[in-house]
Amino acid sequence: MGAPHQELRNAEASTHNDPPEVSIIIVSYNTREMTLECIRSIVAETPDLSFEVLFIDNGSEDGSFDAVRGEFESDPRFTIVESQENHGFARANNLLAAQARGKYLLLLNPDTVVLDRALERLTEFAKSRPGNGIWGGRTIYADGSLNPTSCWGRYTLWALFCRVSGLTFLRPSSRVFNPRSYPKWKRTGIKEVFMVTGCLFLIETSQWSALGGFDRDFFMYGEEADLCWRAHATGLRPIVNGEVCIVHHGSSSESSKIGKMIKIFDADVRLFRRHWGPIRFLIALGMIKSGVVIRLVAERLIKGKKDGVWSELWRNRKVW
Repeated sequence: MGAPHQELRNAEASTHNDPPEVSIIIVSYNTREMTLECIRSIVAETPDLSFEVLFIDNGSEDGSFDAVRGEFESDPRFTIVESQENHGFARANNLLAAQARGKYLLLLNPDTVVLDRALERLTEFAKSRPGNGIWGGRTIYADGSLNPTSCWGRYTLWALFCRVSGLTFLRPSSRVFNPRSYPKWKRTGIKEVFMVTGCLFLIETSQWSALGGFDRDFFMYGEEADLCWRAHATGLRPIVNGEVCIVHHGSSSESSKIGKMIKIFDADVRLFRRHWGPIRFLIALGMIKSGVVIRLVAERLIKGKKDGVWSELWRNRKVW
């Protein structure tokens, strides 16, 4: 992780001499109102934790930076950074992590709302389970229903086959056909998982540095999976505490469905190329392409769409 990009402008830096316990990193992109709600909830629900907030706006066009600066620049706990370009999730987090002073790093999505002192409780949980190394919690939607995407299970060829063949979508509640989603687990209690997602992701700053942070080859999606995959290799065991709960609205910064799909497919291919051997990777790539072709054919024959989403995804296959 290098020094911040020369175009970055530090609008307000913390002046506290004593390092905080937790450095909260928020990367925003066109989520102005949600971002404000998120930061307000941090301040309101975290009265007894020493923290700093490192915030970067990734070139939003909705006034996110000005809104955050206008409301929080007078708080010495805030470092507010503006960028004229979209660095993506991985690189932007790395830039802010390089400035962090806390013992812990907490990655928090801007489309979240902190509930019931969740960040304080997550930090205490981390202290009680130091050997796990990466800690997360439970996420819910605004209506209180479970948002199960705060963590995922291990990647396997079987899990990939179930997804690309459609079995996962036909039997979403099945442990056999939807193994990565932990479908029978309501995110209550405590459970070790394969990966914690970046919406609520706590890690010791020293461990983050030892792992090298996020791989900058990932733009958005897949970076936390890659980090957790590497963390497992060092003996860490990511863990979720279901008693720590926040609202996570989800998919708020991605306006283009095809754009999101391309990024997800690109992330998957990068992950499998890096973490699986050549034979397994070629099998996985063949599965992914076959799944796209099957959906493309169904899209054209059943729905009569010659230029649907899957056709466009196939045309852009060189991107992923």
